[in-house]
Amino acid sequence: MDVVVAAAVLVLLYLVLRVGQGTTVRFSTDQSVRVDTDPAQLPYDAARSLLRMFVALAVSTAFTFIYAYAAAKSRRLERILIPALDILQSVPVLGFLTVAVSGFIALFPGSMLGLECASIFAIFTSQAWNMTFGFYYSLTSLPRELDELSRSFRFTRWMRFWRVEVPSGMIGLVWNGMMSFGGGWFFLVASEAISVNNRDFALPGVGSYAGAAIADGDLGKVGWAILTMAVMVIGVNFLFWRPLTAWAERFKNEQAEASEVQRSVVLNFLRRSNWPRLLGVVLRPVGRGLSRATRVFGTDDRPLTVDPVRQRTGDLVFGGIAGVLVLWGLTDLGRYLHDRTGLGVLGEPLLVGLVTLARVVILVAVATVIWVPIGVKIGFSPKLTRIAQPVVQVLASFPANFLFPLAVWFFLRTGVSLDVGGILLMALGAQWYILFNTIAGAMSIPTDLREAMDDLGVRGWQRWKRLILPGIFPSYVTGGITASGGAWNASIVAEVVVFGGTTLTATGLGAYIARATADGDFPHLIAGVAVMSLYVVGLNRLVWRRLYRLAETRFAL
Repeated sequence: MDVVVAAAVLVLLYLVLRVGQGTTVRFSTDQSVRVDTDPAQLPYDAARSLLRMFVALAVSTAFTFIYAYAAAKSRRLERILIPALDILQSVPVLGFLTVAVSGFIALFPGSMLGLECASIFAIFTSQAWNMTFGFYYSLTSLPRELDELSRSFRFTRWMRFWRVEVPSGMIGLVWNGMMSFGGGWFFLVASEAISVNNRDFALPGVGSYAGAAIADGDLGKVGWAILTMAVMVIGVNFLFWRPLTAWAERFKNEQAEASEVQRSVVLNFLRRSNWPRLLGVVLRPVGRGLSRATRVFGTDDRPLTVDPVRQRTGDLVFGGIAGVLVLWGLTDLGRYLHDRTGLGVLGEPLLVGLVTLARVVILVAVATVIWVPIGVKIGFSPKLTRIAQPVVQVLASFPANFLFPLAVWFFLRTGVSLDVGGILLMALGAQWYILFNTIAGAMSIPTDLREAMDDLGVRGWQRWKRLILPGIFPSYVTGGITASGGAWNASIVAEVVVFGGTTLTATGLGAYIARATADGDFPHLIAGVAVMSLYVVGLNRLVWRRLYRLAETRFAL
């Protein structure tokens, strides 16, 4: 077993190095871009896309730990970081790309690495927010017993983080990571085939291949791209996500062992090898070093209450500084728009934004009714999870662009307007957040509570009312807030559908931003992104943030 695992790791490292060589070749922004759509090129394109996806996932995980920890540990920072996270998740991938492409090309002049970093950054922006929201909630709803335990044993900050807080949120972190990975697939075409300021950039990858095939109207090559995507998703699920979800079962907070647990062939294979134990021995000194380094910040025995006068004074000072900075930023933004186009430019995005808002509300409501019962069923049954997980992964990872040929044909044949059909395309990128978080919430419900309900004979609506809905409610809120943001983001690709020489456009803020991005119209792009952020933050503050507080106070274990 040790020999096989070592050989597999060496082969993986070789493939990464071999594929990574293509990221540093010479590149000029003046050269014409042509995507090779020969099907024989797909294996290499798939490897390049996978490399970008996993690099973005690693960056997203690091961002999640740092950002969520800062927001959960500082009440003052929380007041800035969480609303900022609302805004960041609402900014469309195209909005990030507009700035990222120019910045990274300037950072790495004459090298393909600039475009690679811009593409990875775009994928990161489609992954990070969901993971951060999920981990932030797990930190703020840490079981009281674990909190008291870390204080009693005077854990250092690192010991508390790595031994208590990360394990407590591991199930949600893994499932949200899986969903975020699917979100990266969803925006792969936009991340690899970039059109900014009337200039086209493309990178070798399945996304750019599919984008070129769709632009040419070649259904055969679109089919090859779909097949390649499905093989990649299933392979990554089998080799990476399935072992992780089975391994995360060990962090379930319960007093009784489950009669059925998730299984993974790869995880069982690794457990029969000595390499995981040897890796733990090698990394143990690193953990001890981090524990000693964080000891200078004190142990985790800080008081539960603080002086109210001191707290109020600090809040006023901190709030005053933050308010001045926000006011300065808004003033500067208003001056920029006033000088370029006038503040009247905000009128159109405000109106068309109401149309997109209606689509988002309908999508979240319908997705809740459909996917919450299905997610609970999957989460409660390890056997069903083994079957459903790869299927759900494929569906969640399916880019809307791949369905454009079918969507154009269907809409033209049936006469259905994209104003209505756009909701279906938006759902491809948003509804899965609710499903994945519901599955994670159902899996996190302790087995002893479920067995107690069985012993008491609680069935039907009473079981949902007393156990299931309270148990999954915190995870559902995370899924709802990210599904809402994902729906706004998905509107960029769902409200403008292009296949061959046919273009369908819906009325909405997504189409407005997509048009401004393609034209390189920065004032209108900024106005569209600002209005989208306004709608998302308003919806989150009025609805989802209140539900978050309810989850923390009433439905935390």
